[in-house]
Amino acid sequence: MARMVVPLARRRVDIAVVAFFLVNLLFITYVVDLEQLVIANPYHFTYPLWPPGPAVDAIHWWGRMFDHDLMARPAWWKMTIWIDNLGFGPFYVVALYAFIKGKDWIRIPSIVYAAMLLTNVLIILAEEYAGATPSPNFPLVLLANVPWLVFPVIIIVRMGLAEHPFTVAVPTRAGATR
Repeated sequence: MARMVVPLARRRVDIAVVAFFLVNLLFITYVVDLEQLVIANPYHFTYPLWPPGPAVDAIHWWGRMFDHDLMARPAWWKMTIWIDNLGFGPFYVVALYAFIKGKDWIRIPSIVYAAMLLTNVLIILAEEYAGATPSPNFPLVLLANVPWLVFPVIIIVRMGLAEHPFTVAVPTRAGATR
C-alpha cells in the first residue's frame, strides 16, 4: 500500500510544533542561549556583534530579576547551552523541513530530541527551585518554561504513537506499477 502525506494545514498539532521549533531556532537557541556563550561575565562585558544589544539587555534583565542561574552561568548550565547550540539548533533546521514536508524519518530523532529537552528543562527547573542560585520568583520561571515541558511531551506522544505520523495509507489499484 502506498502512503500519502497529510498536508500540514490538516495537521494542527504539527503546526504548533513547527511554530515551537521556529521560536527555538530563531530566538531561544541563537539569541538567548548564544548570548550566554559569547558573554562570559554578564556583569563585565563588551556588547558582541550578535546577539543585538537590546536582546542582551533584555536577557540580562530577566536573569537579574528572575533567573539567577542565567547570570551565574555555572559549568553545567553552559553545557546545556552548548547542547542547545550545537545539537538542538541543527535539529530544528532538519525537523522544520521534515515536519513541513511530512517526512516520517524524523520520528525517532524527534523522540530523542524531546526526551533530551525534557531532561534538561527538568534539571534546570530543579536548580531554579532549590539550587545554589534559586529564582526569587520560581512560579514565574516555571510558567515561562511551561512550553519547554509541554512540547516535548506532545512530540513524544505524537511521534511515539504512530509509525507513520505524517502519512496515511492509500490503496493502490490492483496490477498498478509504481
